[in-house]
Amino acid sequence: MPTTERVSLDALLKGAREASRGLARADRDAALLAMADAIERHAADILEANAQDVAGERRRGTSAALVDRLTLDVERLHGVAQGCRQVAALPDPLGRVLDGWRLANGLDVRKVTAPFGVIALIYESRPNVTVDASALAVKAGSAMVLRGSSNALSSNRALVTVMRAGLAGAGLPEDVVQLVDSADRALVTELLEARGRVDLVIPRGGAGLIRHVVENARVPVVETGVGNCHVYVHATADLAMAESIVYNAKVQRPGVCNAAETLLVDAAVADAFLPAALAKLRAAGVELRGCERARAVVADVAPADASDWATEYLDLTLAVKVVDGLDDALAHIARYGTQHSEAIVTRDLASAERFRSEVDAAAVYVNASTRFTDGFAFGFGAEIGISTQKLHARGPMGLVEIVTYKYLVDGDGQVRD
Repeated sequence: MPTTERVSLDALLKGAREASRGLARADRDAALLAMADAIERHAADILEANAQDVAGERRRGTSAALVDRLTLDVERLHGVAQGCRQVAALPDPLGRVLDGWRLANGLDVRKVTAPFGVIALIYESRPNVTVDASALAVKAGSAMVLRGSSNALSSNRALVTVMRAGLAGAGLPEDVVQLVDSADRALVTELLEARGRVDLVIPRGGAGLIRHVVENARVPVVETGVGNCHVYVHATADLAMAESIVYNAKVQRPGVCNAAETLLVDAAVADAFLPAALAKLRAAGVELRGCERARAVVADVAPADASDWATEYLDLTLAVKVVDGLDDALAHIARYGTQHSEAIVTRDLASAERFRSEVDAAAVYVNASTRFTDGFAFGFGAEIGISTQKLHARGPMGLVEIVTYKYLVDGDGQVRD
């Protein structure tokens, strides 16, 4: 594995480029199965390394939700390995003919999927991402360069070491998966400036990381999602259903980007809905911050200020606002949403259709939790990130979104006049 010296990045990227050549013709599925087996075979070493990272974060006083994002256990590690196997079982994304035609001059033109080449992922915590992203890149015929956060360095080092051993055992170059094995932040900037050596960079993490990558990259970037997600309880909502959806969207896993951060409740049902729904959330440890109208219904909710409507908490905290109908809810989401995931709970078809039409987000839900915005949940096998931009990918990014295409043109001696 490359050394931790800053000067090693050139060699690392050169190795990734060389390893990516010919990968499309290799037995990538066998390599993924070997990676999965290696992860389970060396589970004890991986969990020991992860325990060091988790202990460090607990000493720093990191919130329980963010520590949970970092934590691996036997069950989660098994799930990570199974993810590799599921990706191996997916259809090959390469060599698919997207379109084809014959020109008047006899040339046959085909538009065919092809690898990117070298993909870099810059991300925070969540060591499962280390494996998910690597598996997807291998399946898609690209080399993966990983730059995780310093608080997960031991976990990522152990995982990458094991995956590289699995690749080698399957006859693929180890450098198909590379770790920027350093906490030096200058390496991030250098990676972002590696035009011609990196074909695509994907940031995964908080708003600060994503902003830094987007503003400083000289290589193509897919902007992934800060998730200030809303659940709107419409005047016609089934209130029992709404309570279940809100609870799931906030509590099931609060430290992820598709968790709800703001609850919008129609004034017509605020008195009937808020007391029981907020009591259930509070019993689960959720800190509630409400507007004055919400606090008039449930008095012991802490007052919200303007910053709460724009905050991605990634924790057991929820902002609560009473709104005057669908127009008010749509206006609030348009102002504060981050184009990630938005939900309405309603029994009115016209309101549902208007919400679907007017909300600008990668995923729009009617009568379901925002927590489903996820590559695995959408049936992609795994995801490399959730894009909140509109070019070239949007929403959960699976195999289809991390291949490009090229034109294959077959002739019989044609020359252009």
